[in-house]
Amino acid sequence: MDEHEAREILSRQIENARSRNYEDLIRLILEPVTHEVMGASGTWYQVEWNAVWDDKRTRHLRVLINIDDGTQEWTRRPLGEDFIMAPDGSFVGE
Repeated sequence: MDEHEAREILSRQIENARSRNYEDLIRLILEPVTHEVMGASGTWYQVEWNAVWDDKRTRHLRVLINIDDGTQEWTRRPLGEDFIMAPDGSFVGE
């Protein structure tokens, strides 16, 4: 996997997720989303969006996005980033 290319795609995916509202992202808890994205090199990458409660009491939502190219090395340990969103749409810890 071209790690530089994968990180660029991951960065765009995180930016996209951060532009969504809390109600849209909360659906990821029960329905994670997986899709493929082609990099500039022609390599296909699998991207997974998922969410879990970071703090159920405060309803803070941790959104996780992972990317891999399907090779054994990267499927065991994909690249990933995450962020935490509060119900009011603000980002926790930033």
